[in-house]
Amino acid sequence: MVRFMTHFKQVLALLFLSLTLASCDQSPTAAPDKTQLKIDQVEKSTSGWPRKIMTPEGLLTLNKKPTRIVSTSVTLTGTLLAIKAPLVASGATMANTSVASEQGFMRQWADIAETRGVTPLYQTEPNAEAIIKANPDLIIISATGGDSALKLYEQLKDIAPTLVIAYDDKSWMQLASIFGDILGLEEQAKTMIQRFEQEVKHTKTTINLPPQPTTAMVYYQDDTGANIWTSESAQGRLLQELGFTLADVPESVKGDISMGIRHDIIIATGERFPDAVTGNTTLLFSASTDREQAFIDNPYLHETSSVQNHQVFAVGEDTFRLDYYSATNLLKRLQALFGREKS
Repeated sequence: MVRFMTHFKQVLALLFLSLTLASCDQSPTAAPDKTQLKIDQVEKSTSGWPRKIMTPEGLLTLNKKPTRIVSTSVTLTGTLLAIKAPLVASGATMANTSVASEQGFMRQWADIAETRGVTPLYQTEPNAEAIIKANPDLIIISATGGDSALKLYEQLKDIAPTLVIAYDDKSWMQLASIFGDILGLEEQAKTMIQRFEQEVKHTKTTINLPPQPTTAMVYYQDDTGANIWTSESAQGRLLQELGFTLADVPESVKGDISMGIRHDIIIATGERFPDAVTGNTTLLFSASTDREQAFIDNPYLHETSSVQNHQVFAVGEDTFRLDYYSATNLLKRLQALFGREKS
């Protein structure tokens, strides 16, 4: 009897796996597709479904609208929450820090995730067993960044359709638009983007820009250097949309690995660091106001223009990863710092 029940369970498991795989169609095991889609481009059937997206790992086809999404990237989770994606679980970061809740979720959206019943899968190190246990019908992986679970891709793609997408070359609005198209949430994404764009326009018309150009960075906690946001970063794109001009970083201080994998940052450290801070204003991301004084007190930075002219500003601890929630918070801080009523 026991042997019969064990065999019966195995048959059920195989049947479930077959049905799961039948609902998706993921290259390279899928039949050859003649699509000319580019990376991140979505193709929709005239009837709505199936939908296809080209990923760095090949073509991914979703035959129906996902209902149990797992995000392995805590960075991408905020954007998925903003467009009301059916998210059931998410990877998390180190818990109980200035930027993360006790569940390891980013503080700017932790309450929303809890309200919607999103389960934390793991903290920092991706765990395949936890992902599988969440029983997803779509798994989302970031292609780059410290929260990427790309090393598990070959394992996870056999469990459920697995979407690999980069966030280091896109704003959160671009991510929301792509997610909206592939997940069947176009209207939600459009509404959220329009709401944010209105707030950007409002901010642009109500602030006086500080002296330009601006060096925008994440200043290291040990004061030895910084990751400087490029014009391709979400932070750089938003600042430019608001009218800021990003300061050039001399080629001589970029280093050999700064732009190797990521496109959104330039690494400036050691003796080269002061030469990279060329802006008349410096904005410190992922930082509270106490970091302003640490930056000003750094003896290697005393001669930089922003320090000399007292134009160093912290713009909030939740600005390392921009999503709808943290980007909205950033706009509010810029309004508080540079609002015209202050002039």
